[in-house]
Parts: sequence; C-alpha cells; structure tokens
Amino acid sequence: MKLIVDNSEQLIQAALGNSLFSELKQQVEKDFVLANIPLQIPEILDHSDFIALIREKVYYLMMEHFAEYLNLMYIIDIPESAFHNIEITDTVDVADQITLLILKREYKKVWYRNRYQ
Repeated sequence: MKLIVDNSEQLIQAALGNSLFSELKQQVEKDFVLANIPLQIPEILDHSDFIALIREKVYYLMMEHFAEYLNLMYIIDIPESAFHNIEITDTVDVADQITLLILKREYKKVWYRNRYQ
C-alpha cells in the first residue's frame, strides 16, 4: 500500500473515499486508550475537528507529559526513522507533523485490516 499524502486533510479525504473514516476514528481512540491517554472522540465529529482534537492532544502530551507521548508513539508503532523527516520549527508545527504520522500509521492499520479480512 502506497499512501502519498502531504497533510492530514488529504489523508482524511483518502479515508473518506475508502469509507474508512469511522474505523480510523475507532483505531485512534483504541490506541490512545491502550497508551492510557483518554481521548473522547464524539460520534458526530467533522474531519477537521478530528484532526484538531488529535493535534491538541499531541501538543499537550509533548509539552506536559513527554513520557506518555513517547509511550503513545510506541503503542501506535510509528517507526523511529519517520521522526528524522520532521522539520523542527516550533512545537505547534511539530505537533501537526506528528499528527500526520499518527494518522498515516493508524490508516494503514485500518486499511490492511479492511483489505485482508
């Protein structure tokens, strides 16, 4: 599976196009809970609000609870090599780039599960 997206909006559009947005939300919530980080995603949530919710949570974890942030990255299974491509400008931009990494990994999990089950 090749997933070529430049931002979180494009990834969400791909999920919507494949009818996998609700599964993506469930997978994100599941992995946050596994990392012991409460993330309540309302059932009726616009995709831009979904991205903002994750971005805000990532920003908060990076600034206030870095150990939990690292645990979340481990639970989601983001490869260490993916962090080498992050441009370090300010914390908000980094949180946005990390959000894209999270959504990419979670989308791949959902896509493979949907494709091969």
